[in-house]
Amino acid sequence: MSPAENQPNGVERAPIVETVDEEELYGPSQELLQNVKAALQEADIPQVEALIEPLHPADVADLIEHLGPEERRLFLEITKHVIEAETISHLEDTLREEVVDQMRPEELAEVVSELDSDDAVEILENLDEERQQQVLDVIPQEDRAALEEGLTFPEDSAGRLMQRELVAVPLHWNVGQAIDYLRNTQDLPDDFYSLYVVDRLNKPVGSVALSRAIRSPRDANLSDIMETEVRLVPADMDQEAVAYMFRQYALISAPVVDTGGKLIGVVTVDDVVRVIDEEAEEDLLNIVGVGDTDFHDPAHKTAFRRIQWLVVTLINTLIASVVISRFEGTIGQYPSLAVLMPITAAMGGNAGVQVITVTVRALATKEITANSNVWRIISKELLVGFMNACIFAAILGTLGALWFGHIELGFVLGGAMIFNMVWAGFAGTVIPLAMDRLGFDPATGAGPFLTTTTDCLGFFSFLGLATLFLR
Repeated sequence: MSPAENQPNGVERAPIVETVDEEELYGPSQELLQNVKAALQEADIPQVEALIEPLHPADVADLIEHLGPEERRLFLEITKHVIEAETISHLEDTLREEVVDQMRPEELAEVVSELDSDDAVEILENLDEERQQQVLDVIPQEDRAALEEGLTFPEDSAGRLMQRELVAVPLHWNVGQAIDYLRNTQDLPDDFYSLYVVDRLNKPVGSVALSRAIRSPRDANLSDIMETEVRLVPADMDQEAVAYMFRQYALISAPVVDTGGKLIGVVTVDDVVRVIDEEAEEDLLNIVGVGDTDFHDPAHKTAFRRIQWLVVTLINTLIASVVISRFEGTIGQYPSLAVLMPITAAMGGNAGVQVITVTVRALATKEITANSNVWRIISKELLVGFMNACIFAAILGTLGALWFGHIELGFVLGGAMIFNMVWAGFAGTVIPLAMDRLGFDPATGAGPFLTTTTDCLGFFSFLGLATLFLR
Protein backbone atom coordinates (compact mmCIF):
# COMPACT_ATOMS: atom_id res chain seq x y z
CA MET A 1 0.00 0.00 0.00
CA SER A 2 1.40 3.41 -0.96
CA PRO A 3 1.71 6.27 1.57
CA ALA A 4 -1.11 8.11 -0.24
CA GLU A 5 -3.49 5.17 0.36
CA ASN A 6 -2.84 5.43 4.09
CA GLN A 7 -4.27 8.98 4.21
CA PRO A 8 -7.98 9.60 4.92
CA ASN A 9 -10.11 9.61 1.75
CA GLY A 10 -7.04 8.72 -0.26
CA VAL A 11 -5.75 12.30 -0.18
CA GLU A 12 -1.99 12.60 -0.13
CA ARG A 13 -0.75 15.24 2.27
CA ALA A 14 2.10 17.45 1.19
CA PRO A 15 5.12 17.30 3.52
CA ILE A 16 5.70 20.33 5.72
CA VAL A 17 8.97 22.01 4.80
CA GLU A 18 10.44 24.66 7.04
CA THR A 19 12.86 27.22 5.71
CA VAL A 20 16.11 27.15 7.65
CA ASP A 21 18.75 29.85 7.59
CA GLU A 22 21.97 28.48 6.10
CA GLU A 23 23.94 29.56 9.19
CA GLU A 24 21.63 27.44 11.37
CA LEU A 25 22.24 24.21 9.47
CA TYR A 26 25.28 23.35 11.57
CA GLY A 27 27.19 24.65 14.55
CA PRO A 28 25.90 26.72 17.49
CA SER A 29 24.01 29.86 16.55
CA GLN A 30 25.15 33.30 17.67
CA GLU A 31 22.07 33.54 19.90
CA LEU A 32 22.89 30.24 21.60
CA LEU A 33 26.48 31.34 22.15
CA GLN A 34 25.35 34.57 23.80
CA ASN A 35 22.86 32.69 25.99
CA VAL A 36 25.55 30.26 27.15
CA LYS A 37 27.92 33.13 27.94
CA ALA A 38 25.18 34.89 29.92
CA ALA A 39 24.40 31.72 31.87
CA LEU A 40 28.10 31.22 32.62
CA GLN A 41 28.39 34.79 33.86
CA GLU A 42 25.51 34.18 36.26
CA ALA A 43 26.83 30.70 37.19
CA ASP A 44 23.44 29.28 36.19
CA ILE A 45 24.42 25.61 35.94
CA PRO A 46 20.95 24.20 35.06
CA GLN A 47 20.58 26.75 32.25
CA VAL A 48 23.99 25.87 30.77
CA GLU A 49 23.13 22.17 30.84
CA ALA A 50 19.72 22.80 29.29
CA LEU A 51 21.24 24.86 26.46
CA ILE A 52 23.81 22.23 25.43
CA GLU A 53 21.62 19.16 26.00
CA PRO A 54 20.10 19.06 22.47
CA LEU A 55 23.40 19.81 20.71
CA HIS A 56 25.46 17.30 18.73
CA PRO A 57 28.91 16.64 20.30
CA ALA A 58 30.59 18.36 17.34
CA ASP A 59 28.46 21.46 17.91
CA VAL A 60 29.35 21.46 21.60
CA ALA A 61 33.01 21.35 20.56
CA ASP A 62 32.43 24.38 18.30
CA LEU A 63 30.75 26.15 21.20
CA ILE A 64 33.74 25.52 23.45
CA GLU A 65 36.08 26.89 20.79
CA HIS A 66 34.11 30.16 20.65
CA LEU A 67 34.41 30.76 24.39
CA GLY A 68 37.17 32.82 25.96
CA PRO A 69 39.80 31.09 28.15
CA GLU A 70 38.08 31.89 31.46
CA GLU A 71 34.62 31.11 30.08
CA ARG A 72 35.97 27.83 28.71
CA ARG A 73 37.44 26.84 32.08
CA LEU A 74 34.14 27.56 33.85
CA PHE A 75 32.11 25.80 31.14
CA LEU A 76 34.19 22.62 31.42
CA GLU A 77 33.99 22.68 35.20
CA ILE A 78 30.20 23.00 35.07
CA THR A 79 29.54 20.45 32.31
CA LYS A 80 32.22 17.90 33.19
CA HIS A 81 29.65 15.33 34.36
CA VAL A 82 27.27 15.73 31.38
CA ILE A 83 29.54 16.48 28.41
CA GLU A 84 29.88 13.55 26.00
CA ALA A 85 33.24 11.89 25.41
CA GLU A 86 32.84 12.38 21.65
CA THR A 87 32.86 16.15 22.19
CA ILE A 88 36.49 16.01 23.28
CA SER A 89 37.48 14.12 20.14
CA HIS A 90 35.98 16.90 17.99
CA LEU A 91 38.02 19.69 19.62
CA GLU A 92 40.96 21.34 17.87
CA ASP A 93 44.29 19.86 18.99
CA THR A 94 45.33 22.77 21.21
CA LEU A 95 41.98 23.00 22.98
CA ARG A 96 41.80 19.24 23.37
CA GLU A 97 45.14 19.31 25.17
CA GLU A 98 43.86 22.12 27.37
CA VAL A 99 40.73 20.13 28.26
CA VAL A 100 42.61 16.88 28.82
CA ASP A 101 45.13 18.62 31.10
CA GLN A 102 42.27 19.61 33.41
CA MET A 103 41.10 16.01 33.84
CA ARG A 104 42.27 13.46 36.37
CA PRO A 105 43.62 10.14 35.00
CA GLU A 106 40.44 8.38 36.16
CA GLU A 107 38.21 10.89 34.36
CA LEU A 108 40.29 10.71 31.21
CA ALA A 109 40.27 6.91 31.31
CA GLU A 110 36.48 6.97 31.45
CA VAL A 111 36.37 9.25 28.40
CA VAL A 112 38.81 7.07 26.46
CA SER A 113 36.81 3.93 27.28
CA GLU A 114 33.65 5.45 25.80
CA LEU A 115 35.27 6.43 22.50
CA ASP A 116 35.92 4.33 19.42
CA SER A 117 39.45 2.95 19.53
CA ASP A 118 40.74 5.29 16.80
CA ASP A 119 39.55 8.40 18.67
CA ALA A 120 40.88 7.00 21.93
CA VAL A 121 44.34 6.42 20.44
CA GLU A 122 44.34 9.96 19.03
CA ILE A 123 43.84 11.38 22.53
CA LEU A 124 46.39 9.09 24.17
CA GLU A 125 49.13 9.67 21.60
CA ASN A 126 49.37 13.36 22.52
CA LEU A 127 49.97 12.68 26.23
CA ASP A 128 53.44 12.45 27.72
CA GLU A 129 54.56 8.91 28.59
CA GLU A 130 53.97 9.23 32.34
CA ARG A 131 50.43 10.57 32.04
CA GLN A 132 49.66 8.14 29.21
CA GLN A 133 50.64 5.23 31.43
CA GLN A 134 48.57 6.60 34.33
CA VAL A 135 45.49 6.60 32.11
CA LEU A 136 46.17 3.15 30.65
CA ASP A 137 46.59 1.67 34.12
CA VAL A 138 43.00 2.64 34.99
CA ILE A 139 41.49 1.22 31.77
CA PRO A 140 40.22 -2.40 31.88
CA GLN A 141 42.72 -4.96 30.59
CA GLU A 142 40.70 -6.02 27.50
CA ASP A 143 40.48 -2.43 26.25
CA ARG A 144 43.99 -1.49 27.32
CA ALA A 145 45.70 -4.16 25.19
CA ALA A 146 44.06 -2.87 21.99
CA LEU A 147 44.98 0.74 22.78
CA GLU A 148 48.58 -0.13 23.63
CA GLU A 149 48.95 -1.99 20.35
CA GLY A 150 47.42 0.95 18.48
CA LEU A 151 50.07 3.26 19.98
CA THR A 152 52.85 1.03 18.62
CA PHE A 153 51.98 1.81 15.00
CA PRO A 154 53.80 4.67 13.24
CA GLU A 155 52.30 8.13 13.56
CA ASP A 156 49.97 9.09 10.68
CA SER A 157 49.62 5.42 9.66
CA ALA A 158 46.53 3.32 9.03
CA GLY A 159 47.20 1.54 12.34
CA ARG A 160 46.67 4.80 14.21
CA LEU A 161 43.71 5.75 12.01
CA MET A 162 41.80 2.45 12.23
CA GLN A 163 39.22 1.43 14.79
CA ARG A 164 39.20 -2.02 16.30
CA GLU A 165 35.42 -2.23 16.40
CA LEU A 166 34.26 -4.22 13.36
CA VAL A 167 32.09 -7.20 12.36
CA ALA A 168 33.91 -10.29 11.06
CA VAL A 169 32.07 -13.52 10.18
CA PRO A 170 33.36 -16.98 9.12
CA LEU A 171 33.42 -17.96 5.47
CA HIS A 172 31.25 -21.04 6.03
CA TRP A 173 28.28 -19.12 7.47
CA ASN A 174 25.10 -18.29 5.62
CA VAL A 175 23.10 -15.06 5.75
CA GLY A 176 20.76 -16.34 8.47
CA GLN A 177 23.64 -17.20 10.79
CA ALA A 178 25.19 -13.78 10.22
CA ILE A 179 21.94 -11.94 10.94
CA ASP A 180 21.32 -13.98 14.10
CA TYR A 181 24.85 -13.17 15.23
CA LEU A 182 24.23 -9.45 14.73
CA ARG A 183 20.97 -9.58 16.65
CA ASN A 184 22.30 -11.60 19.58
CA THR A 185 25.72 -10.00 20.06
CA GLN A 186 25.88 -7.00 22.37
CA ASP A 187 29.48 -5.95 21.74
CA LEU A 188 29.11 -4.56 18.22
CA PRO A 189 30.21 -1.21 16.77
CA ASP A 190 27.66 1.58 16.98
CA ASP A 191 27.95 2.09 13.21
CA PHE A 192 29.23 -0.31 10.56
CA TYR A 193 28.67 -0.74 6.85
CA SER A 194 30.03 -4.14 5.88
CA LEU A 195 30.46 -7.65 7.19
CA TYR A 196 34.03 -8.83 6.64
CA VAL A 197 34.24 -12.50 5.71
CA VAL A 198 37.37 -14.21 7.07
CA ASP A 199 38.94 -17.63 6.68
CA ARG A 200 40.15 -19.88 9.51
CA LEU A 201 43.34 -17.82 9.87
CA ASN A 202 41.30 -14.61 10.31
CA LYS A 203 42.40 -13.30 6.93
CA PRO A 204 39.76 -11.30 5.03
CA VAL A 205 38.61 -13.04 1.85
CA GLY A 206 35.57 -10.90 1.04
CA SER A 207 32.99 -8.45 2.30
CA VAL A 208 29.21 -8.24 2.30
CA ALA A 209 27.44 -4.90 2.36
CA LEU A 210 24.72 -4.77 5.01
CA SER A 211 22.17 -3.78 2.36
CA ARG A 212 22.98 -6.91 0.35
CA ALA A 213 22.86 -9.17 3.40
CA ILE A 214 19.42 -7.86 4.39
CA ARG A 215 18.02 -8.43 0.88
CA SER A 216 19.41 -11.97 0.55
CA PRO A 217 17.61 -15.20 1.60
CA ARG A 218 18.60 -16.59 4.99
CA ASP A 219 19.93 -19.81 3.45
CA ALA A 220 22.22 -17.99 1.00
CA ASN A 221 25.89 -18.70 1.67
CA LEU A 222 28.05 -15.67 2.41
CA SER A 223 30.67 -17.05 0.01
CA ASP A 224 28.12 -16.78 -2.82
CA ILE A 225 27.08 -13.16 -2.22
CA MET A 226 30.29 -11.62 -0.92
CA GLU A 227 32.42 -9.14 -2.86
CA THR A 228 35.79 -10.79 -3.35
CA GLU A 229 37.62 -7.68 -4.54
CA VAL A 230 38.49 -6.21 -1.13
CA ARG A 231 40.91 -3.29 -0.84
CA LEU A 232 43.18 -4.31 2.03
CA VAL A 233 45.00 -1.60 3.97
CA PRO A 234 48.35 -2.55 5.57
CA ALA A 235 48.58 -1.23 9.12
CA ASP A 236 51.77 0.70 8.34
CA MET A 237 50.35 2.43 5.24
CA ASP A 238 50.58 6.23 5.41
CA GLN A 239 47.23 7.88 6.09
CA GLU A 240 47.59 10.06 2.99
CA ALA A 241 47.85 6.91 0.86
CA VAL A 242 44.77 5.53 2.63
CA ALA A 243 42.87 8.72 1.79
CA TYR A 244 43.91 8.39 -1.86
CA MET A 245 42.66 4.79 -1.93
CA PHE A 246 39.26 5.83 -0.56
CA ARG A 247 39.03 8.65 -3.09
CA GLN A 248 40.15 6.49 -6.01
CA TYR A 249 37.74 3.62 -5.35
CA ALA A 250 34.87 5.50 -3.63
CA LEU A 251 35.17 3.39 -0.48
CA ILE A 252 33.05 3.72 2.65
CA SER A 253 35.22 1.44 4.75
CA ALA A 254 38.26 -0.77 4.26
CA PRO A 255 39.78 -3.58 6.37
CA VAL A 256 43.21 -3.12 7.95
CA VAL A 257 45.57 -6.09 8.12
CA ASP A 258 48.83 -6.77 9.95
CA THR A 259 52.07 -7.99 8.37
CA GLY A 260 50.67 -11.54 8.33
CA GLY A 261 47.53 -10.48 6.48
CA LYS A 262 45.21 -10.98 9.47
CA LEU A 263 42.27 -8.64 10.01
CA ILE A 264 42.94 -6.24 12.92
CA GLY A 265 40.74 -3.20 12.25
CA VAL A 266 38.80 -1.05 9.83
CA VAL A 267 39.19 2.47 8.45
CA THR A 268 35.93 4.32 7.85
CA VAL A 269 35.16 7.23 5.58
CA ASP A 270 34.54 9.72 8.42
CA ASP A 271 38.17 9.35 9.51
CA VAL A 272 39.38 9.64 5.93
CA VAL A 273 37.47 12.92 5.48
CA ARG A 274 39.36 14.30 8.47
CA VAL A 275 42.68 13.14 6.99
CA ILE A 276 41.91 14.78 3.65
CA ASP A 277 41.02 18.02 5.44
CA GLU A 278 44.21 17.92 7.55
CA GLU A 279 46.50 17.14 4.62
CA ALA A 280 44.97 19.87 2.45
CA GLU A 281 45.31 22.37 5.29
CA GLU A 282 48.89 21.33 5.92
CA ASP A 283 49.84 21.76 2.25
CA LEU A 284 48.18 25.18 2.09
CA LEU A 285 49.90 26.44 5.26
CA ASN A 286 53.30 25.13 4.17
CA ILE A 287 53.06 26.70 0.72
CA VAL A 288 52.46 30.16 2.18
CA GLY A 289 55.22 29.65 4.74
CA VAL A 290 53.09 29.49 7.88
CA GLY A 291 53.81 25.88 8.75
CA ASP A 292 52.06 23.92 11.46
CA THR A 293 49.87 26.36 13.38
CA ASP A 294 46.69 26.53 15.38
CA PHE A 295 44.23 29.38 15.75
CA HIS A 296 43.99 28.70 19.47
CA ASP A 297 47.73 28.52 20.18
CA PRO A 298 49.25 31.15 22.48
CA ALA A 299 50.79 34.13 20.69
CA HIS A 300 54.37 33.22 21.61
CA LYS A 301 54.06 29.74 20.08
CA THR A 302 52.59 31.10 16.86
CA ALA A 303 55.28 33.79 16.70
CA PHE A 304 58.06 31.22 17.15
CA ARG A 305 56.70 29.01 14.36
CA ARG A 306 56.35 31.90 11.93
CA ILE A 307 59.72 33.45 12.71
CA GLN A 308 61.48 30.40 11.29
CA TRP A 309 59.92 31.05 7.90
CA LEU A 310 60.53 34.79 8.18
CA VAL A 311 64.24 34.05 8.64
CA VAL A 312 64.17 32.17 5.32
CA THR A 313 62.47 35.20 3.75
CA LEU A 314 65.17 37.45 5.22
CA ILE A 315 67.89 35.34 3.60
CA ASN A 316 66.01 35.51 0.28
CA THR A 317 65.82 39.30 0.42
CA LEU A 318 69.50 39.59 1.32
CA ILE A 319 70.45 37.51 -1.73
CA ALA A 320 68.19 39.69 -3.91
CA SER A 321 69.80 42.81 -2.42
CA VAL A 322 73.24 41.50 -3.41
CA VAL A 323 71.99 41.10 -7.00
CA ILE A 324 70.62 44.66 -7.02
CA SER A 325 73.86 46.05 -5.61
CA ARG A 326 75.71 44.82 -8.70
CA PHE A 327 73.76 47.32 -10.81
CA GLU A 328 74.12 50.45 -8.68
CA GLY A 329 75.60 52.38 -11.59
CA THR A 330 72.71 51.58 -13.92
CA ILE A 331 70.12 52.45 -11.26
CA GLY A 332 71.94 55.74 -10.53
CA GLN A 333 71.89 56.62 -14.20
CA TYR A 334 68.22 55.66 -14.65
CA PRO A 335 66.30 56.26 -11.37
CA SER A 336 63.08 55.08 -13.07
CA LEU A 337 64.43 51.52 -12.82
CA ALA A 338 64.00 51.63 -9.04
CA VAL A 339 60.29 52.35 -9.53
CA LEU A 340 59.68 49.53 -12.04
CA MET A 341 62.13 46.97 -10.66
CA PRO A 342 59.80 45.29 -8.12
CA ILE A 343 57.20 44.59 -10.83
CA THR A 344 59.05 41.77 -12.56
CA ALA A 345 59.96 40.03 -9.31
CA ALA A 346 56.42 40.31 -7.91
CA MET A 347 54.72 39.07 -11.10
CA GLY A 348 57.12 36.14 -11.40
CA GLY A 349 56.70 35.22 -7.74
CA ASN A 350 52.89 35.28 -7.88
CA ALA A 351 52.81 33.29 -11.12
CA GLY A 352 55.15 30.73 -9.58
CA VAL A 353 53.03 30.32 -6.45
CA GLN A 354 50.03 29.55 -8.67
CA VAL A 355 52.00 26.81 -10.44
CA ILE A 356 53.40 25.39 -7.19
CA THR A 357 49.94 25.18 -5.64
CA VAL A 358 48.58 23.26 -8.62
CA THR A 359 51.62 20.95 -8.79
CA VAL A 360 51.68 20.14 -5.06
CA ARG A 361 47.97 19.35 -5.12
CA ALA A 362 48.41 17.15 -8.21
CA LEU A 363 51.21 15.25 -6.43
CA ALA A 364 49.02 14.76 -3.35
CA THR A 365 46.13 13.37 -5.41
CA LYS A 366 48.44 11.21 -7.58
CA GLU A 367 47.36 13.03 -10.74
CA ILE A 368 51.04 13.50 -11.43
CA THR A 369 54.06 11.53 -10.23
CA ALA A 370 57.76 11.94 -10.74
CA ASN A 371 57.59 9.16 -13.37
CA SER A 372 54.48 10.10 -15.34
CA ASN A 373 53.02 13.16 -17.06
CA VAL A 374 56.12 15.16 -16.07
CA TRP A 375 57.09 16.59 -19.45
CA ARG A 376 53.48 17.19 -20.44
CA ILE A 377 52.90 19.24 -17.27
CA ILE A 378 56.19 21.13 -17.64
CA SER A 379 55.55 21.99 -21.28
CA LYS A 380 52.00 23.11 -20.49
CA GLU A 381 53.15 25.41 -17.66
CA LEU A 382 55.89 26.84 -19.88
CA LEU A 383 53.30 27.62 -22.54
CA VAL A 384 50.87 29.10 -19.99
CA GLY A 385 53.69 31.18 -18.49
CA PHE A 386 54.72 32.44 -21.93
CA MET A 387 51.16 33.37 -22.91
CA ASN A 388 50.53 35.25 -19.68
CA ALA A 389 53.96 36.86 -19.86
CA CYS A 390 53.29 38.21 -23.36
CA ILE A 391 50.02 39.77 -22.22
CA PHE A 392 51.51 41.47 -19.16
CA ALA A 393 54.71 42.39 -21.01
CA ALA A 394 52.61 44.29 -23.56
CA ILE A 395 50.53 46.00 -20.86
CA LEU A 396 53.33 46.92 -18.47
CA GLY A 397 55.86 47.65 -21.20
CA THR A 398 53.46 50.16 -22.75
CA LEU A 399 52.67 51.74 -19.38
CA GLY A 400 56.36 51.98 -18.52
CA ALA A 401 57.21 53.61 -21.85
CA LEU A 402 54.37 56.14 -21.56
CA TRP A 403 55.00 56.83 -17.89
CA PHE A 404 58.68 57.70 -18.27
CA GLY A 405 58.64 58.67 -21.96
CA HIS A 406 61.32 56.09 -22.78
CA ILE A 407 60.34 53.44 -25.32
CA GLU A 408 63.49 51.37 -24.74
CA LEU A 409 62.55 51.13 -21.06
CA GLY A 410 59.22 49.63 -22.06
CA PHE A 411 60.94 46.95 -24.13
CA VAL A 412 63.35 46.17 -21.28
CA LEU A 413 60.49 45.79 -18.81
CA GLY A 414 58.52 43.58 -21.22
CA GLY A 415 61.52 41.38 -21.95
CA ALA A 416 62.30 40.88 -18.27
CA MET A 417 58.64 40.09 -17.62
CA ILE A 418 58.61 37.34 -20.26
CA PHE A 419 61.83 35.82 -18.99
CA ASN A 420 60.80 35.74 -15.32
CA MET A 421 57.23 34.50 -15.80
CA VAL A 422 58.36 31.69 -18.10
CA TRP A 423 60.96 30.75 -15.52
CA ALA A 424 58.26 30.82 -12.81
CA GLY A 425 56.19 28.33 -14.83
CA PHE A 426 59.19 26.02 -15.20
CA ALA A 427 60.51 26.30 -11.63
CA GLY A 428 57.02 26.11 -10.09
CA THR A 429 56.67 22.66 -11.65
CA VAL A 430 60.19 21.28 -11.45
CA ILE A 431 61.03 22.27 -7.86
CA PRO A 432 58.07 20.38 -6.25
CA LEU A 433 58.69 17.38 -8.53
CA ALA A 434 62.39 17.31 -7.64
CA MET A 435 61.68 17.59 -3.91
CA ASP A 436 59.12 14.79 -4.13
CA ARG A 437 61.62 12.62 -6.03
CA LEU A 438 64.25 13.24 -3.33
CA GLY A 439 61.82 12.27 -0.56
CA PHE A 440 61.08 15.76 0.80
CA ASP A 441 57.66 17.31 1.31
CA PRO A 442 57.25 19.58 -1.76
CA ALA A 443 54.77 21.82 0.07
CA THR A 444 57.31 22.70 2.75
CA GLY A 445 60.31 23.96 0.80
CA ALA A 446 59.12 24.68 -2.73
CA GLY A 447 57.79 28.16 -1.91
CA PRO A 448 61.00 29.63 -0.46
CA PHE A 449 63.14 28.12 -3.24
CA LEU A 450 60.84 29.54 -5.90
CA THR A 451 60.65 33.00 -4.32
CA THR A 452 64.43 33.21 -4.14
CA THR A 453 64.86 32.35 -7.82
CA THR A 454 62.05 34.60 -9.14
CA ASP A 455 63.24 37.56 -7.08
CA CYS A 456 66.88 37.20 -8.03
CA LEU A 457 66.24 36.39 -11.70
CA GLY A 458 63.58 39.09 -11.91
CA PHE A 459 65.97 41.77 -10.69
CA PHE A 460 68.90 40.35 -12.67
CA SER A 461 67.00 40.13 -15.96
CA PHE A 462 65.46 43.60 -15.66
CA LEU A 463 68.62 45.40 -14.54
CA GLY A 464 70.82 43.32 -16.85
CA LEU A 465 68.70 44.17 -19.91
CA ALA A 466 68.65 47.81 -18.83
CA THR A 467 72.44 47.84 -18.61
CA LEU A 468 72.75 46.36 -22.09
CA PHE A 469 70.13 48.29 -24.02
CA LEU A 470 69.42 51.62 -22.34
CA ARG A 471 71.41 54.53 -23.65
